Amino acid sequence: MTPDQYCEDKAAQSGSSFYYSFRFLPQAQRLAITALYAFCREVDDVVDECHDEAVARTKLAWWRAEIDKLYAGAPEHPVSRALVGPVQKFELQREHFLEIIDGMQMDLEQARYNSFKDLQLYCYRVASVVGLMAARIFGYEDKDTQKYAHDLGIAFQLTNIIRDVGEDARRGRIYLPVEELQRFNVPAADILNYRESPEFKALMQFQIERAESYYDKALAQLPRVDRKRQRTGLVMAAIYRATLAEIKRDGPEKVLNQRLSLTPIRKLWLAWRTWWFG
Repeated sequence: MTPDQYCEDKAAQSGSSFYYSFRFLPQAQRLAITALYAFCREVDDVVDECHDEAVARTKLAWWRAEIDKLYAGAPEHPVSRALVGPVQKFELQREHFLEIIDGMQMDLEQARYNSFKDLQLYCYRVASVVGLMAARIFGYEDKDTQKYAHDLGIAFQLTNIIRDVGEDARRGRIYLPVEELQRFNVPAADILNYRESPEFKALMQFQIERAESYYDKALAQLPRVDRKRQRTGLVMAAIYRATLAEIKRDGPEKVLNQRLSLTPIRKLWLAWRTWWFG
């Protein structure tokens, strides 16, 4: 198996919305974004699948060293080997890879966020940074496209947090800010015990509205000159917003006890429609 095939398999196995948005890209960009996505999956899996915190810390430290090897021209892992060409071709920054690892490390160091401002740093590291790197791969002329990529990353991560509230609670994590739980009178114990309530529903409606506002803000900032180049991000936005709409329609309080996901056929249809018709 070649490094590119390894990354392709990693992306395909995830079933992620991102995978469907890559299908229409030219080969060089598709291989680059697939390798970047595979890197994100690798470091995310370290935190999600390692039950021993010391082992997880050791693995993240290994990935930091591996990024140094990547930029020194001597990577070992199939993902980092697949990234050699994209790093050079698209001038991806070493600091951005390390920021992503920093974000994953935050999951080892805290399970709560006091305020939305605190949560924003996490969202920036695990999602906005990826958006900025993806924007470079897709290409842009206007620097304002970076603002679009930053805010779209926040929107994606907020959607993930909303969708995965119950799944995260099973890992002992609550990403919803403590201040907001208190404002809506939702005890953390209700989330950890998967208790649906009118108060929790109101809290989740508030979270959905904020995520929607980030989508609106991001799309408003995308310069017209770069819209065609950034179609992959628009595809992802269409799929993620459709997921958010389904959660809202189904009842946002239900995220505690079920994880909503669009079917592969619907994701592919949304990807095709957005790619060709915007």
